[in-house]
Amino acid sequence: MQKAVQIRTEYIQLGQFLKLAEVIDTGGMAKAFLAEVPIKINGELDNRRGRKLYPNDIVDIDGYGTYQVTRG
Repeated sequence: MQKAVQIRTEYIQLGQFLKLAEVIDTGGMAKAFLAEVPIKINGELDNRRGRKLYPNDIVDIDGYGTYQVTRG
Protein backbone atom coordinates (compact mmCIF):
# COMPACT_ATOMS: atom_id res chain seq x y z
CA MET A 1 0.00 0.00 0.00
CA GLN A 2 1.23 3.44 -0.92
CA LYS A 3 1.29 6.16 1.72
CA ALA A 4 0.71 9.81 0.82
CA VAL A 5 3.02 12.46 2.26
CA GLN A 6 1.74 16.01 1.83
CA ILE A 7 4.01 18.98 1.20
CA ARG A 8 2.97 22.62 1.14
CA THR A 9 5.91 23.86 -0.93
CA GLU A 10 6.89 23.39 -4.58
CA TYR A 11 9.30 20.58 -3.64
CA ILE A 12 10.94 18.90 -0.65
CA GLN A 13 14.46 17.54 -0.33
CA LEU A 14 14.83 13.81 0.26
CA GLY A 15 16.40 14.27 3.71
CA GLN A 16 13.47 16.43 4.85
CA PHE A 17 11.00 14.03 3.25
CA LEU A 18 12.31 11.12 5.32
CA LYS A 19 11.61 13.07 8.50
CA LEU A 20 8.17 14.22 7.32
CA ALA A 21 7.27 10.63 6.40
CA GLU A 22 8.36 9.59 9.93
CA VAL A 23 10.98 7.20 8.56
CA ILE A 24 13.71 8.92 10.61
CA ASP A 25 13.39 10.98 13.79
CA THR A 26 15.73 13.88 13.01
CA GLY A 27 17.21 15.48 9.92
CA GLY A 28 20.67 14.62 11.24
CA MET A 29 19.92 10.92 10.78
CA ALA A 30 19.36 11.34 7.03
CA LYS A 31 22.96 10.97 5.88
CA ALA A 32 23.57 7.70 7.73
CA PHE A 33 20.14 6.35 6.75
CA LEU A 34 20.71 7.09 3.07
CA ALA A 35 24.12 5.40 3.20
CA GLU A 36 22.54 2.16 4.47
CA VAL A 37 19.03 1.90 3.00
CA PRO A 38 18.33 1.64 -0.75
CA ILE A 39 15.79 4.20 -1.95
CA LYS A 40 14.17 4.36 -5.37
CA ILE A 41 12.61 7.56 -6.63
CA ASN A 42 10.30 7.00 -9.59
CA GLY A 43 11.96 3.61 -10.10
CA GLU A 44 15.59 4.83 -10.03
CA LEU A 45 18.02 4.33 -7.15
CA ASP A 46 18.97 7.64 -5.53
CA ASN A 47 20.53 8.35 -2.14
CA ARG A 48 21.24 12.08 -2.44
CA ARG A 49 19.98 13.87 0.66
CA GLY A 50 19.38 17.04 -1.38
CA ARG A 51 17.40 15.31 -4.16
CA LYS A 52 14.32 17.41 -4.86
CA LEU A 53 11.00 15.61 -4.70
CA TYR A 54 7.92 17.06 -6.36
CA PRO A 55 4.20 16.22 -6.10
CA ASN A 56 3.39 12.85 -7.71
CA ASP A 57 6.93 11.51 -7.20
CA ILE A 58 6.97 7.92 -5.90
CA VAL A 59 9.53 7.07 -3.19
CA ASP A 60 10.17 3.38 -2.46
CA ILE A 61 12.18 2.85 0.72
CA ASP A 62 13.53 -0.67 1.17
CA GLY A 63 11.94 -2.21 4.27
CA TYR A 64 9.72 0.82 4.96
CA GLY A 65 7.25 0.96 2.10
CA THR A 66 6.21 3.13 -0.81
CA TYR A 67 5.26 6.79 -0.51
CA GLN A 68 3.78 9.33 -2.89
CA VAL A 69 4.52 13.03 -2.58
CA THR A 70 1.27 15.03 -2.69
CA ARG A 71 0.48 18.72 -2.56
CA GLY A 72 -1.22 19.71 0.69
